[in-house]
Amino acid sequence: MSEMMKNKAAAFWKEEEGLGTLELILIIGVIIIIALIFKDQIKTLVERLLKNVSNKSNEFFE
Repeated sequence: MSEMMKNKAAAFWKEEEGLGTLELILIIGVIIIIALIFKDQIKTLVERLLKNVSNKSNEFFE
């Protein structure tokens, strides 16, 4: 009985199924933190890019 418990514990320790999910959650967390830190810079960049796209599309359609 003790040998069976020992084998099950060893198998559980070596199991890596949930590892991908944990890594994915950590990566998403880091991306969110970086986005919050650089929120103002990202907002300015996106607004500038959208303004450039709008200006270029207006030039194209005129």
